[in-house]
Amino acid sequence: MASVIFVVLGAAAMLQMQSTYAETTYIVGDSTGWTRPTATLFPNTNFYNDWATNKFFRVGDVLVFNFATGQDDVAQVTETDYRSCTTTNPIRTYNDGPVKFTLKDAGDYYFISTFSDHCSAGQKLHTSVNRDFNSASSLVPTLSLILFVSISLLFLL
Repeated sequence: MASVIFVVLGAAAMLQMQSTYAETTYIVGDSTGWTRPTATLFPNTNFYNDWATNKFFRVGDVLVFNFATGQDDVAQVTETDYRSCTTTNPIRTYNDGPVKFTLKDAGDYYFISTFSDHCSAGQKLHTSVNRDFNSASSLVPTLSLILFVSISLLFLL
């Protein structure tokens, strides 16, 4: 009986370990922050999307848009408004920097600056958020659970 309780408690602990994920905080643009691209600062109009390319965003992660209040803003917009840099109908606009935006759902997120020509100059960001965060790092707890249950069953038999 004690062996059965041990197996059940061990399996529950392993399942909890597998589903635990600590969110990651990303500083958008790293040390550059959230600012309008210029020819002298960084002439790449895809700067923010290039920044996001090697990131694996997950539900619960936080994007930090660093900008000075009154000198910029960040707006969450639809894909259509993102592509056309339309600033008239944002989902939400954040005027007070810095902004901490939690990625609450899986899917695509689109952000732009609504200041003058900032978006058309490249101050816009598209991120894809993954619901499934079972990456290689979560494979170890899964294999540990299988090994634990297998060994426990051997002792029960």
